[in-house]
Amino acid sequence: MEVIFRVPDDMHVHFRQGEILKKVVLHTSGIFRRALVMPNTTPAILTAEDVKRYRSEILAVAGEGFEPLMTIKLAKSTTPTVIEEAFGAGAIAAKLYPEGVTTNSEDGISIEDIRMLYSIFRTMEKCGMVLSLHGEVPGVFVLDRERAFLKTFEDLTVGFPKLRIVLEHITTRDAVFAVALAREGVAATITPHHMTLTLDDVLCDKQGGNEFLNPHHYCKPVAKTTQDRDVLLRVATSGCNRFFLGSDSAPHLRGKKECSSGCAGVWNAPVLMPLLVDIFHKCGHIKRLEAFTSQFGAEFYRLPLNIGNVTYANIEPVKFAQELDGIVPFWAGREVSWQQV
Repeated sequence: MEVIFRVPDDMHVHFRQGEILKKVVLHTSGIFRRALVMPNTTPAILTAEDVKRYRSEILAVAGEGFEPLMTIKLAKSTTPTVIEEAFGAGAIAAKLYPEGVTTNSEDGISIEDIRMLYSIFRTMEKCGMVLSLHGEVPGVFVLDRERAFLKTFEDLTVGFPKLRIVLEHITTRDAVFAVALAREGVAATITPHHMTLTLDDVLCDKQGGNEFLNPHHYCKPVAKTTQDRDVLLRVATSGCNRFFLGSDSAPHLRGKKECSSGCAGVWNAPVLMPLLVDIFHKCGHIKRLEAFTSQFGAEFYRLPLNIGNVTYANIEPVKFAQELDGIVPFWAGREVSWQQV
């Protein structure tokens, strides 16, 4: 069996910086025409000059024809002028990280201080820059953090009616309903790992008849319940244009995951499209895959649809690599049967 669909985009990816960037960019640029690149690097992408520099670093190692879609990280130092200059330099979104909620967010914005950014949001409304939200409240019980953020999310959607907003990598039924009921100009990204994992897969991963902690399934926000996963799966394959692919592919070297203070992040780029094809096929909605991966995200960001198609075939199952360039990928050691041809 073969599946043919438009060349896809990934609307949420982490490339990191330095040597890791050189290792991981091709796993995305070889498959996707465009990817929205997150700015929580070290140092962070905060200004127009940072945007230009980081874009050049990515293009230096990316595949031919790949376009990185650039973002900046909102900080206490961000001003309306910074937004205007960054937008002029090609940044199409600004990312809000609550303080300390995920990798490289210790300099993020506290929930109480988000009001300090209201002049920034008004500037973003005027110039057309998208607000990208990591939707968790730090300090709350970990399974309730996304739910606790939804009040802030609602305040922003109502208070800035012309600001386009994306609630990133949603993990709960409550987030699905909040986005579905919000005004026009509001959307959410969904990852393949949140469509396939629950918290059991993090804390009680079955290996050889026993259950073990799997640090390579640990991400922020953490995977939730079976019911949450099933709602995400249904809405991702529903054909609703408010929900589109943002992989949140987030690499860390093996030693940074398999340690006493393991980093949050799932590196799914190498298996991303074969896995998504399999998910949509098993759900009986393979015809909706193109919209999820190649249409809804582009339309929300006001980008032209990609030209050209890709073909995936269901062939002999192949066991996926246990490690690539010192990084353990998602689905390591498991079989994938769909491959690009």
